[in-house]
Amino acid sequence: MIPIASPDIGQEEIGAVVEVLKSGRVVQGKKVAEFEEKFSSYIGTSHGVACSSGTSALQFGLESIGIKKDDEVITTPFTFIATSNSILFNRAKPVFADIGEKTFNIDPVNIESKITEKTKAVVIVHLYGQPCNMKEIKKICSDHDVMLIEDAAQAHGAEYDGKKAGTFGDISTFSFYASKNMVTGEGGMMLTDNDAVAEKFRVSINQGQLGSYDHVMVGYNNRMTDIQAAIGVEQLKKLGKMNTRRSKNSKFLTEELENISWLETPYVDGNVKHAWHQYTVKVNGTFRDDFVGYLNSNGVGARVYYPKLSYVQPAYQDLGYKEGVCPIAESVAKQVLSLPVHQNVSRSDLEKIVEVIKKYR
Repeated sequence: MIPIASPDIGQEEIGAVVEVLKSGRVVQGKKVAEFEEKFSSYIGTSHGVACSSGTSALQFGLESIGIKKDDEVITTPFTFIATSNSILFNRAKPVFADIGEKTFNIDPVNIESKITEKTKAVVIVHLYGQPCNMKEIKKICSDHDVMLIEDAAQAHGAEYDGKKAGTFGDISTFSFYASKNMVTGEGGMMLTDNDAVAEKFRVSINQGQLGSYDHVMVGYNNRMTDIQAAIGVEQLKKLGKMNTRRSKNSKFLTEELENISWLETPYVDGNVKHAWHQYTVKVNGTFRDDFVGYLNSNGVGARVYYPKLSYVQPAYQDLGYKEGVCPIAESVAKQVLSLPVHQNVSRSDLEKIVEVIKKYR
C-alpha cells in the first residue's frame, strides 16, 4: 500500500532525541527554546511559543488575543474539527462561512457577509497547503476591526505573494502532527509579533506560571517536550527539500491526470506557493466513495479530507447548526479525495497511482 502520509525520520532525528535523553533534561530545556527561535525565524515572526498540539496552539492563541464567551468568530466548516472546537473551548460561537469551489479555502466575500457587531475574529485555514486570499481577507478584517488568525497547520513553507503563510494574522498556529509536512509526533506552535500575546500564551500553557511557582492565572499543562523539539529542529532543516519533492510529485500527477474527463485536478492560485500537504482531486459525488475503495483495494492509500463538515458532526447537533449554511462546502465534501504525494512517494509509486486511476473508468 502506498500510504497517504509517511514521516521522513532519519538518523538526524534519532541522534537528536538520544542526545536529549542522555542530557537528563527532557522537558523545559534548551531544545524547546531553540525550536521556537528557529521556526519563528523561518516563518518570519518575532515570537514562537511551542505547545503540545496544533489544537492547543489555536485554543490558547484565541484565549491570548481575548476571545471570550459569546464572541462570534468566523471560520470555515471544511477542515478538521479542531479549528471550530478551539473557538468553542473559549465559549465563543463559531460562525461558518462558505468556501471557494476551486481552492476549497474560505471565501472572502462570504466572510464579509457574516460579520456582525459580535464578530471579534476570523480564523482562516490554509487548506491542504494552499494559502487563502490574504490580500482580500486582511482588508476585510482591517475594515471591520476584527482580528485575523491563520490556522496554518497544513501550510509549513507555503507562501502568498512571496510571504510565508503564518505572517499575515494577529497570530498564526502550526501543527507538527505525524501526517504534517514536518513532524514532532504531536506538537504545535503559536506565532505572533505581539509581545503581550506571546507572554500570555506562554504563561497559560505552563500552569499559569509567570515564574517558578508564581501562578498569576489559572493555567494548563500544554507544554512541548524537549524530545519533540529536538525532532522539530532536525525536521525544519529538511522542510525545504521535502516540500520540493511534494511539489514535483504533484506536478507529475497533474500532468498525468489533468485530461481525465471525470476527475478534476487541484487548482493553484497564481500568486501562491503551495505546500502540498495534500494532493486533493474532485470527482462526481455519486461514485467518490466507490472510487476511494477501489484505490485502496489496489494499493493506493487514498483518503477523504473531509467527508463531514464541522457543523454537521454529531457533536455539534445540540448547538443549533443546520445543513444548508455553506452549500458549496457541503457539495465539495461529497466529491473530494486525496492521493499520496508526500516526499517518500517514489516515481514508481506515482506511475502506479496513475495506472490504477486510469483503469477505473
